[in-house]
Amino acid sequence: MNTKQIVRQNPKHIPTPVGKYSHVTIIPKNSDLYTFSGQIGVDNQGNIPKDFNEQVKNTFKNIEQILDSQNLTSDNIIKVNIWAVEEIDWDFLYAKWEILFGETYPSMTIGYVKALGLPEIKIEIEIWAAKQ
Repeated sequence: MNTKQIVRQNPKHIPTPVGKYSHVTIIPKNSDLYTFSGQIGVDNQGNIPKDFNEQVKNTFKNIEQILDSQNLTSDNIIKVNIWAVEEIDWDFLYAKWEILFGETYPSMTIGYVKALGLPEIKIEIEIWAAKQ
C-alpha cells in the first residue's frame, strides 16, 4: 500500500456498497485535513433555483470551485455527507457524481432531513478532503 496517497477500500467480508461510495477511506500520515461548509445549489449570482436537480447541478459546480480555490481535486475528497429535504433523483445525482469522481469514490453518508438552513435549500453537500 502506498502510504503517500489516499486509499479507498471495500473489504470483501462486508456487504458491497449499495451506492457509489467506498466503505473505508485511509488518509496518509501527516496529511493536511480540509473541512468545508456544506455547499448548496446557489449559483454565482446568488440565486437558488426552485428545481431540485438545478440545485444539485449548482452544488456540484460549487464543490468544484471550492476545491479549486484550495488547489485540490476530487481525488483529495475523503468524505461526503449529503443532506436532502426531498427524494433524490439518483440517476441525475450519480451522473454529476461520476463527472466529479470518475470511478474512485470517497466514503459517503446520505440523510433525508425536514429542513436545511434556508427554506429554499433542497440539498446540501458537505465534503472533507486531505492532501499530503
